[in-house]
Order: sequence, then C-alpha cells, then structure tokens
Amino acid sequence: MTTLSFLTVDLPCDMALQAAKKKLSQGGLRALQTFDLHTARHTQQDCPCPNHGTTECDCQMVVLMVYGETAEPATLILHGSDGQTRFSIADDPSQQADRKLVASIKEALDIKVAVSA
Repeated sequence: MTTLSFLTVDLPCDMALQAAKKKLSQGGLRALQTFDLHTARHTQQDCPCPNHGTTECDCQMVVLMVYGETAEPATLILHGSDGQTRFSIADDPSQQADRKLVASIKEALDIKVAVSA
C-alpha cells in the first residue's frame, strides 16, 4: 500500500486526532477509527522507538475510515512522533479513494485544494 502524505501539524497525535475528527464532522464527513497503535503495541516488546515504554515515547498511528457521499470510504492515516503528526491518505490500486472525497477531507482539514471532475 502506498500513502500520500499531505499535511504535517505541530501537535501530538492524540490532539491532532481530536481536532481532525471535529473538523471532518463539521465538513459533513464521518470518521470511524479502526486502528490505534497504542492499543496494538502493548503486546509488542520489540518496538524500535528508543523511548518505548517511557513517558517520553509519543509514537502513535491511528487509522480512520472517512465516509462522505460515496459508499466507499477513504483511509486516513495519522502518524505521530516527536510532537508532530503527519496525515496521509492510503492510495492503492486495490483501494483507490474517490478523488472528490479526498478533496473534501483536505478541505475539512483546512488544506486548499483544486477539485477536478
């Protein structure tokens, strides 16, 4: 799977997630969280983070399925570390997101985009 990173914010992932959910909702989109690295990694002992298991570790990855007017969602990935969060859209031939939905997501997150039909 390839991802298209389109936004980096100077917020920890948990704060960026809450802000993104609010903005997506205000933009008429529904976000369903399907993965949370904090939950998944509690069973992992070999995390490569040098701060893993300490209070300094802020590594986080969250996956949201974002629904708009189309039946198929777009996969929005938030990856946070070192007080920043990167937003990406999954873009794969087996899971291509509707371009208008991607534009709606970016618009809701305050990214200026040009929409082509």
